[in-house]
Amino acid sequence: MRGGHVYCFANQKGGVGKTTTTVNLAAYLAAGGKRVLLVDADSQANATSSLGVDKRREAPALYEVLMGEAEAGESITTIDRPPFGRRFDLLPSSVELAGAEVELAGEAQGEREYLLREILKPLKAHYDYILIDCPPSLGLLTLNALTAADAVIIPLQCEYLALEGLMQLTDTISLVLKGLNRNLRILGIAMTMYDSRTNLSGQVVQEVKSHFPRETFQTLIPRSVRLSEAPSYGLTILEYDANSRGALAYAALASELVARSGEGSMTVEPAPMSEGSIAS
Repeated sequence: MRGGHVYCFANQKGGVGKTTTTVNLAAYLAAGGKRVLLVDADSQANATSSLGVDKRREAPALYEVLMGEAEAGESITTIDRPPFGRRFDLLPSSVELAGAEVELAGEAQGEREYLLREILKPLKAHYDYILIDCPPSLGLLTLNALTAADAVIIPLQCEYLALEGLMQLTDTISLVLKGLNRNLRILGIAMTMYDSRTNLSGQVVQEVKSHFPRETFQTLIPRSVRLSEAPSYGLTILEYDANSRGALAYAALASELVARSGEGSMTVEPAPMSEGSIAS
């Protein structure tokens, strides 16, 4: 069995909607019937807390798995809420992951970059999609994610300096292609924080499309208060406000992702209100 698609979400710049994109795409894929594992590889553990999981809990997390102190199966927790039908799993992060970069630096070069790939290899058969939320840097944890992934998705904010950071990231991807993962490709560039009221957002989108016409997703993720609010309740946008502009955009982006993965189309019905959900 080939196993699932492994996609990492990377951008060395913080505040671009990377975690928001990873979490909500995972949610829509699970709600659409796909088996999904979200791997939180960021020591800030924002993806973990966005799903209502305590990043300071005593159970083992990704740090312990990387250090060989726990098996992945011991760390995975199921996001068992109505829209997902027990198809949505999380390999959580914790504050201890901040020390992983230093500890991994002591490992042999040529081995330390492959730790995450080896961890995910036996898990692939159990999932349709494994999505990795990378830290906002180009350090060893991001290199591990790029080495483990079939493809990278780049969330890119609609602002003036976006292209500069994008070029730096594509240079890193080129180096990974040469030395660590020759099969890596860019699956797509997701334009985030789009504001239709400004000319700048439209100009940035056109500029990115001129350089990356095939890679840029057609769906634009808008600036949205609802998207910002949802994580504070430990909910995805699908659960928090399924009819908001941000929710509809991520539903469309998830459909694009499935199509680019060669799996046809996917539709998601509006989510039933789960306990703790906030009405529109």
